[in-house]
Amino acid sequence: MKILVTGYTGQLGYDVVKQGMKHGFNMIGVGSKDFDITNQQSVFDYVREINPDAIIHCAAYTAVDKAEDDKSTCWNVNVEGTNNLAEAAKEINAKFMYISTDYVFNGTGDSPFKETDKPNPIGYYGITKYEGEKVVQQLLDKWFIVRISWVFGINGKNFVKTMLRLAETRNELNVVGDQIGSPTYTFDLARLLIEMIQTDKYGIYHASNEGYCSWAEFAKEIFKQANINVNVNSISTEQYPTRAVRPKNSRMAKQKLLNNGFTPLPSWQDAVKRYVKELTQEVK
Repeated sequence: MKILVTGYTGQLGYDVVKQGMKHGFNMIGVGSKDFDITNQQSVFDYVREINPDAIIHCAAYTAVDKAEDDKSTCWNVNVEGTNNLAEAAKEINAKFMYISTDYVFNGTGDSPFKETDKPNPIGYYGITKYEGEKVVQQLLDKWFIVRISWVFGINGKNFVKTMLRLAETRNELNVVGDQIGSPTYTFDLARLLIEMIQTDKYGIYHASNEGYCSWAEFAKEIFKQANINVNVNSISTEQYPTRAVRPKNSRMAKQKLLNNGFTPLPSWQDAVKRYVKELTQEVK
């Protein structure tokens, strides 16, 4: 199986390529330096030449706050770029997997959002990701949409690395405690995506590590696993204003994974434990 993976220089794309190679697949990881996904001709030329069996589209404009002011770039990457890749996939009859986000929901209430719930994004990043979802569904027959949240992996920046860096100079941190969601370890997620792309069980899925926590609880677990003594103060969203509104409820139900026989990801605490261990080994 030949699989083209966009966003290879990011956290998820990097691990998806690694995981696919473990399965013996011909993995082609690409970044913005290889071709510009917002340029249709460039996309078509590249995809025709590679002629993959499947495309896993991890590339995205993910600067949530910046997106509120840089709307044209965000739209071009997340909507036009997705459209170009989906059109190219259609032409060569390749499977298409689009990585989406919890930000397509408005974050109200405290019940987990189901795969069938209608998205209603509250920020521009979420709007563009939802528009990307619609493009995929309108253009293609063989598609997966996988919504993920609170991502961390070995390649790139993330919350875990930020917390560990801050802990080097501080023994007390204020972290938001009223936004609830599920961390997602890209190593675990990549295994699921490679498992999924081999099937024809198409549709919308929610995928993250099992269990829910607040950002403050996430931070406490990071320090616990890293054996670092930092006092984490849980603060409200209002006490930590950001340019883009964050969803307070990022819980996502994952029943569809189970219904289709896919292996659920381990608990988020287990993921943090393994990830912190991996990071400390890297430092050594």
